[in-house]
Amino acid sequence: MKVRPRIATQLATLLASLLIFSGMVRTAIAAAPEAGTAPVLELKGLGKGLAPLDGPWQFHVGDDLLWTAPWVNDTAGQDGWEQISADKTWGVQGHPAMTGYAWYRKHIHIETAPGAAADIAMLIRHADDAYEIYWNGELVGKNGKLPPKPLYYFATSQPAQTFGLGPIRDGVLAIRMWKAPLNSFNPDTMGGFYFAPLLGSPEAIASRKAELDYNWIRSRQFAFGLNALYALLMLLSLLTWARNRQMKIACWLGVFCMGPVWGTLLVGLRLPFSSDFALGWLQPSFAISDVGLWFLLLYLLKLDNRPRLVELVRLMAVIQMVATCLDGLITMLDWSKPWLAPWVQGADAVLTAIFTVQEAFPLLLVALAIRKKLDLSRWLVAAAAFLSEMFQVVRIASQQGERYTHWTIGEKIGQPLFFINGNAFTAQVLANSLLLVSVMYAVYEFLQDTGKQQAALQQEFQNARELQQVLIPEEQPETPGYLMSSAYQPASEVGGDFYQVVELEAGATLVVLGDVSGKGLRAAMAVSLIIGTVRTLAETTGSPAQILAGLNRRLVGRLQGGFTTAIAVRLDADGKCTMASAGHPGPYRNGVEVPVVGDLPLGLAPNQHFAEKTLQLEPGDHLALYTDGLLEARNPTGELFGFNRLTTLFAGQASAEEAVQAAIQFGQDDDVTVLTLTRLAQTRPMPELTAV
Repeated sequence: MKVRPRIATQLATLLASLLIFSGMVRTAIAAAPEAGTAPVLELKGLGKGLAPLDGPWQFHVGDDLLWTAPWVNDTAGQDGWEQISADKTWGVQGHPAMTGYAWYRKHIHIETAPGAAADIAMLIRHADDAYEIYWNGELVGKNGKLPPKPLYYFATSQPAQTFGLGPIRDGVLAIRMWKAPLNSFNPDTMGGFYFAPLLGSPEAIASRKAELDYNWIRSRQFAFGLNALYALLMLLSLLTWARNRQMKIACWLGVFCMGPVWGTLLVGLRLPFSSDFALGWLQPSFAISDVGLWFLLLYLLKLDNRPRLVELVRLMAVIQMVATCLDGLITMLDWSKPWLAPWVQGADAVLTAIFTVQEAFPLLLVALAIRKKLDLSRWLVAAAAFLSEMFQVVRIASQQGERYTHWTIGEKIGQPLFFINGNAFTAQVLANSLLLVSVMYAVYEFLQDTGKQQAALQQEFQNARELQQVLIPEEQPETPGYLMSSAYQPASEVGGDFYQVVELEAGATLVVLGDVSGKGLRAAMAVSLIIGTVRTLAETTGSPAQILAGLNRRLVGRLQGGFTTAIAVRLDADGKCTMASAGHPGPYRNGVEVPVVGDLPLGLAPNQHFAEKTLQLEPGDHLALYTDGLLEARNPTGELFGFNRLTTLFAGQASAEEAVQAAIQFGQDDDVTVLTLTRLAQTRPMPELTAV
């Protein structure tokens, strides 16, 4: 049978068309994904830029290392697999309050652009808590450590992490993620990714990380500046207190500033501290700041004159420190153990409730000070402390058990009110800033007032010193038959040493030298009383024993528990020397100590009698009287001047000024007074000439 050429051509064309159509169908069927298979993310033209790994991820609760394999069937609905996105946590995608293991998987097809890098890298901004990254079944990176010895970092202070995935190729990205057990303040929305990971060239990933780090630093400028002020104020306050332990406000201001500084070091600078370490030590830092604020308010609001309130503040401080330290220790435990987690979570909730309630204690202090007439600076501190503590107490209290109550008060309080140069300003930040400024202003006003009081007190000391200089003679009266020298060097502005030289009848001289216990104005006033009494008594008696007895009667009950040592010496022109001692060191004669009767010091017992001792001074004899400030001079190593040096000094017949300078050079520690007498040789009067 012959076929016509035209018909044959048409049949051939039809057959070819059928064959082409059949191939297209087969190609289409081969290219079409099977029903229920996992979606593939196609990244076409990947070059020097970045590609977010968004869209659905395959997700599975639990843990099985077989899920690293590319061939695993991770179809949603198959063997527990489901789909969630990576731009939100699993807590808001159907798995609230879930902790432990979960897996993310992503099938990726990559087509590179001309000139693209040979390798690819990935960036993960924020994920709870520790994780491992597998690319086509191979471990390529991790962050922290998974159980049985978990290690993870404080989430809000953790920088973005970058990982290299090697040469560009298609593959399956599997991320094994572990979320730690929740604390009492954790919401139920945590877990997994917060932002979709980014894929790109290593250069693009590094550039993106640098940009994120820069934006983080930029957004923390105000916080860093504020905490730097806290650190500076802490240092200056503690140094001020170290120089003057009476400056209790400076001490507690330094303690108050210590809390924010400590917190910044633990979680504010992105230092590589583990989460349990950072949170564990962060708890006591809150208590330190609270206790410092309580005592600071106690003194600024002038409530420190109420003993019961002071004891209450101390008790509250102890409770606060104990509760936060225990809570910190609990935080450092391994909560991943199933048998331990319920117990530590319950203890954490109880301890947190204790120290959170106590943080409202400043409200009581402010309430107690309302009726006081205080200046504006102190009330500014009280108002700022009230606001700061109220925001903190309400925020922390509302966060406790938030995953059960679903309260949003804490979240609203923490929301930014406005931004300046990328820095978020919340109500808490503003209150804390106001508190710092008001505290600095109040302390400045306090130091100004203290400075004025110190100036007034310094003037009183100066007046007392001038009075003492008037009472202690600078020029000695004539002492017939003796050469006298004296020197007096107080250890402070005014001292407790004294001496008097009084002329008696018949050419005799009375010398009284002593030391009042204590220093300062009280000792100076006692010296004034003693000197006036000595001069009054010398008008009626020249007996050293009677002089000391009269002094004792007037001093008993007037020294407020103190006492006075003294030695009285009567010098006659013929060399006769009569002395009596009231607990004072014996004088030295030619370098040898003269023993005296050890009667009680003045001011201790009424009706005290004193014994007299008489000796004869020969021409050239050297007699030295001194106070114990000379004997007790102390060098930097703690060594005392001592009796041996004293003996050598007076054996050489040193003058009073030389003795005092020796004590100063050795290391003066107390008031020093020295008086020396040298018996002169008697001279015969020349005979009168008569005219012949």
